[in-house]
Amino acid sequence: MLDFLIEIDTKLFLALNDLHLPFFDYFMKAFTGKIIWAPMYSVILFILYRRFGWKVATTYVIGIVLAIALADQICASYIRPFVERLRPSNLANPIHSEVHIVDGYRGGQYGFPSCHAANSFALATFCSFLFASRRFTCFIFGWAILNSYSRLYLGVHYPGDLIIGALVGSSIAAIVYCGSRYVAQKLSHPRSYYFKSANGSLEIGSKSVPYHLADIMILVGCTTSALILVYSFIAWV
Repeated sequence: MLDFLIEIDTKLFLALNDLHLPFFDYFMKAFTGKIIWAPMYSVILFILYRRFGWKVATTYVIGIVLAIALADQICASYIRPFVERLRPSNLANPIHSEVHIVDGYRGGQYGFPSCHAANSFALATFCSFLFASRRFTCFIFGWAILNSYSRLYLGVHYPGDLIIGALVGSSIAAIVYCGSRYVAQKLSHPRSYYFKSANGSLEIGSKSVPYHLADIMILVGCTTSALILVYSFIAWV
């Protein structure tokens, strides 16, 4: 059964990894970066402290950092050394010659599960619980999915690596969030540890349009994505 799943995972990887274009080589390489998303991370911090005050906000920031750190270390330091599954791009992997890679990047030796997916989904899960906005939840999980897929596109992870990494990250984030909210309850006034569904309104003509503070993160994230698209187009042409 395990051999069958590995075979399916490998075939699916090769089929998806084969779908590449020069434009997306630039896009996926930039999208998978960490520094490029610093503005979005900064806005998350700003909104937390703007909404909750420093005590509760610090509790949640520690929770986010802890969730990501645990997800990363469980994948990298415990599961990977135990499973020892070579990355598809690794030169010791029999399929490496069939793998599309970008700019010679092959990653480390082992890739199961994906730390990138674990970290992305840990952040997405924690924030989706915290901000309680349908728009933001759709955005942040879409971001996590594309961020994870970029690793498959670059040839350094199988689909199974991403799926398990996402499950590990989401599970840990859910547990850590519950603990963080419990601490936040003790530090705040009743119910002030919850993020309200709407936090303001914009006057557009004669209409007052409510907005959620998390919409600022969506705007910054979409702007960053648009800049990556522009950069990719310029680099491609």
